[in-house]
Amino acid sequence: MTRPANERPAIERMAGIDAGFLYMETPSVHMHTLKIALLEADEALTYDAFVAGMLSRLKRLPPLRRRVVEVPFGLNHPVWVTQPRIDVPHHIRRHRVGGPDNPGSMRDLEQLIGMIASTPLHRDHPLWELHYCEGLEGGRVAVVGKMHHALADGAAANALLANVTDVRSAATPEAVQEEYTSTDRLPSRLNLVRHAWADAAAQIRTIPALLLRTLLGILGVVRERRAGARSPVPVLHAPRVSFNGALTPLRSFATVTLPLGELKRVRAQHRAAGLDVTLNDIVLAVTSGALRRWMADHDERPASSLLAGVPVSADERDAVPRLGGNRVSNLFTTLATDVDDPVERLRTIAETTADAKRINAQLGSSILADWSQFTPPRPFAAAVRAYSRLNAASWHPAAFSAIVSNVPGPREPATVGGARLADLFSVGPLVDGIGLNVTVWSYVDRMNFSLLACPDLLPDVHVLASYLPDALAELDLEPPAAPAETPRRNLA
Repeated sequence: MTRPANERPAIERMAGIDAGFLYMETPSVHMHTLKIALLEADEALTYDAFVAGMLSRLKRLPPLRRRVVEVPFGLNHPVWVTQPRIDVPHHIRRHRVGGPDNPGSMRDLEQLIGMIASTPLHRDHPLWELHYCEGLEGGRVAVVGKMHHALADGAAANALLANVTDVRSAATPEAVQEEYTSTDRLPSRLNLVRHAWADAAAQIRTIPALLLRTLLGILGVVRERRAGARSPVPVLHAPRVSFNGALTPLRSFATVTLPLGELKRVRAQHRAAGLDVTLNDIVLAVTSGALRRWMADHDERPASSLLAGVPVSADERDAVPRLGGNRVSNLFTTLATDVDDPVERLRTIAETTADAKRINAQLGSSILADWSQFTPPRPFAAAVRAYSRLNAASWHPAAFSAIVSNVPGPREPATVGGARLADLFSVGPLVDGIGLNVTVWSYVDRMNFSLLACPDLLPDVHVLASYLPDALAELDLEPPAAPAETPRRNLA
């Protein structure tokens, strides 16, 4: 029987870049991302109604029915197996943040989210959980989605979110409604080995073309350098600060919301003054200002600047939205924490980041993903586990200082189960040696900063988060006399 053209098989080989997020996991490094939806009070959105609504949507969320199956002897990357059913009690969990007479605050919710982030996902199930958190002030409900990075990056998570909310974005066309076959049976070891060898042979045949593209990319970088582009910011040359070291399993979480209009207004001011800055440059500069103040509190004044690892999408501008997978690259840039003047700090960040983007474009944003196909599963995973077990991240200079990510979120208000989506937050994982992740997701007219930290390295992440509004104010060339909206720390 012929499979429809838009239908995908029940068993598929994981891409190397997706599998890499599995290989990077250790007992202290959890490679899941979090999406937090804060919903207004709605009597109709009970826990049972929420579960029923999610189950009704599972048909159009096939990545949430995929589980990982390892290949014997690590002969190739694992496979995804799409199953027809899920274990509801395992995947959808219920929490009460406060009591009947003591509603939970945003700070209480953040503490719970830190606990949720501190435990890994189980690989014998599809790699996600939903945590329904009730008892918040004002009758609000929070839904915390915990999804492995192997399943989806920020762009794919946006498409998944559009299929969960009741109002789908016009930017999410029907083409994203992928159909998958499913199976109750796991592949036999013999079939796994046979297909692993066949897929490996196909992968090897791509090497000559990949080598040629890599060589052309390197030549392009050389041309950029000769044309005046700065050298890429070197990794393993970041100054060591207290949140760079070997991770423990624990996580802490904090949020701050800044008005999107204020960030755009500050960007427009600097552009009018002759500085070509992007919204992402403003985000980096705001993060830098907050980190400078936090380091001063802790008597940490490194002579050289902290460095940021910045995930960037490798999707084409007109690419059809997708429900899963990773198409990401990384660039490294300065946070200019060694520059006292806020405007000069922003200028340094903008110029260095622009050069890093040009060099990244010459190499090709998909180079990392393409070469990751050839990562040897068992040796790589064993090396990562040994590195973590030996606390080796404490032995050498940090590769970079912090992860800073900025992902455009929904532009229009949405509802979930009829309840208005009041706010939306997202944060990515930590990697060994890097104890701070700052992820920014926009929602309608707000820029929501989420900070995930290892509390054994950075014990006061809420203090760091509270410095972000002042860091934005430092960049304002023309502060308004009476701002229409005050940046808020999410405390209640």
